[in-house]
Amino acid sequence: LKKLSLELGGNAPFIVFEDADVAAAVDGFMAAKFRNGGQTCVCPNRVFVHRSVYEAFAQQLSDRVAALHVGPACDPSSQIGPMINDRAVEKIARHVEDAVAKGASVLTGGRRLPELGPTYYAPTVLSGATASMDCGCEDACGPVVALTMFDDAVEVIAAAIDTPFGLAAYFYSRDLRRIWRVADALESGIVGVNEGALAAE
Repeated sequence: LKKLSLELGGNAPFIVFEDADVAAAVDGFMAAKFRNGGQTCVCPNRVFVHRSVYEAFAQQLSDRVAALHVGPACDPSSQIGPMINDRAVEKIARHVEDAVAKGASVLTGGRRLPELGPTYYAPTVLSGATASMDCGCEDACGPVVALTMFDDAVEVIAAAIDTPFGLAAYFYSRDLRRIWRVADALESGIVGVNEGALAAE
């Protein structure tokens, strides 16, 4: 048998409730999203943040993402490397362009990095994402974060599970009753509760 590694895709949600530890949620998200340049099937793809903590989360996350060093794996300081091929970069660029065209804003990144090579794309944070955007219904499989604001817990859970890819899900909350309720409601193979590093691939 051949030894191989398969990237089978996913569309994992990451939910930050109003009672979450925002700094911990940012830490967890960074651990979950950016290993292998966002090219793992359990990477969170859709990020739902409660209105009351949205600005704080978006600012802290954007600062962290903007500070990521992009470069080849042979450079010890590199934190984000190249995408797997040209088609991957085309898909990432399409997601960002579609989101901006439909009303999202780029908080950081949002561009190719041709000075590094044809398969590099800047780690990107988008604000104001919706389910109608490509980034809301397809896995970018790259270093793109799409933030969506929410107000209602029932609605956000419905949005989180509105995908045929129930591989992984993440959420942050300090309310024990909510933790049990949401963990049970998320239709996913693995659920990270106040934890971003669920699996090693």
